[in-house]
Order: sequence, then structure tokens, then C-alpha cells
Amino acid sequence: MQNFQRKERGEKRESNQMVFGIRAVIEAIDSGKEIESLFVQRGLSGSLFLELKSLMKEHNIGFQQVPIEKLNRITRKNHQGVIAVISPIVYERIEDLLPTIYEKGETPLLLMLDGVTDVRNMGAIARTAECAGVHAIIVPRKGSAEINPDAIKTSAGALYKIPVCREDSLGKTGRFLIESGVQLVVSTEKTQDSIYEIDYTTPTCVIMGAEDVGVSDDLIRISDKLAKIPMFGEIGSLNVSVSAGIVIYEAVRQRSK
Repeated sequence: MQNFQRKERGEKRESNQMVFGIRAVIEAIDSGKEIESLFVQRGLSGSLFLELKSLMKEHNIGFQQVPIEKLNRITRKNHQGVIAVISPIVYERIEDLLPTIYEKGETPLLLMLDGVTDVRNMGAIARTAECAGVHAIIVPRKGSAEINPDAIKTSAGALYKIPVCREDSLGKTGRFLIESGVQLVVSTEKTQDSIYEIDYTTPTCVIMGAEDVGVSDDLIRISDKLAKIPMFGEIGSLNVSVSAGIVIYEAVRQRSK
């Protein structure tokens, strides 16, 4: 197993930075800040808001339309109907990161999280992945746990160290990985094959899904391998962070030989 050297990823902040007011949010986006979440008052209009809306479309930033009462609960200051939360980490793109892994002569080991929305699970998974030498975690832009103080704390700071790639479409990203020589291994109960039957010594992206619905059918259809964790008890399911650790460390075991 390679010893992956990583630099500190961005400035360490103990909490997400909140920006409120239309002009302030516009300036934050223009300056390249990573927007973790954006709340917009329902029915908001005006020329300045149209400028913000155009900027959000240009940078593909999603937002939630909420009643003014919710905004007032977040802050009593003059938010002008718009509140943004700046991410404590800097996201990367797997299209930029993967070539550098190959150039270093390393065998990519990636982790894709499809629909994992619990921030503590996200933090626990990131902690395990960083300890195991996973090169990057891939999450969808929508429908994923926020990287917030709880996630950072649960990860024991691992989210500051391991690259997190936030992608618009996991299906498109999966196809890019396949074209780049990376096998997709989906952890799912929809198979008879065990995780211990998979060869993880080749470039691999392990895909974990939400505990309630699992990995999406779109990703299952394009994957190279389906694999399940053997179960012998009556409950028949594991927490997703535990499952991720089991699969990742089977890859570590194989690569350590």
C-alpha cells in the first residue's frame, strides 16, 4: 500500500462562515468562495436579486427557497432575503485530480458516496478513508451531507486533509472514471458476490449508498462489479460508515500484500 502524502487542505475553521445580504453573497461568489448552502426568500425579486440569480446559474449553485421566518430564525440581521453558508473546505474536481494520481505512479483508490446525507456518517467515513489512504471522496452537488462543523468534528479533521470532489452528476462522473481505467465497485445487497471476491489492486472506486435506498440504479447499471458484505446475524444491515470501512480495508489488505 502506498503511503499517500497530502498537504493541509485550506484554512482550518471551526465553523461555517455565514454571509447574508444579496450584495455580500454576490461578492462571496465572485471571490471564489465555496457555497455549501444558499437560502433564498420565497417571492424575492428585484434587479440585484436577478444579478445574483444569474451568477448562481453561471456557477451552477443550487439554492433553497424558504419562507422569511426560516431566514429570521437563522439571523435577525438585515439578510435581504438571502443567506449563504460558506464551506469550511475547498472542493476539487475528480477530472483534475485523477491525472495527478496516475502521474505519481499510484493506483487510484476512490470512494463515491451516493445519497449519504447524515453529517456524522460523512465525518466518520472521511476519517476512515483518510486513514486508509483513499485518494478522494466523491459526492453529488445535491443530495449529500453538508460539510459543516459536525462533519469536521466527527472526521477528527480528516475532511481538511482528504480531497472531496463535489460533482454535478455521479452517473457522468462514473462514466468518466470507467473511461479513465477505474473500475466501479458498488457495495449492495443486490448480488450474491462477496466483497472478498473482488480484486481491488487495480484502479478502483468503491460506491456506497444511503442506508435506506442504497446505491441508485443508474450507478448500478454502469458499474463493473456488485459486491455485498456477508451478514450472519438477524439484523442484516450495517451503518454506512461501518460498511465503508469494511470495504475500504479489504482494499487496503489486498494492496498491502
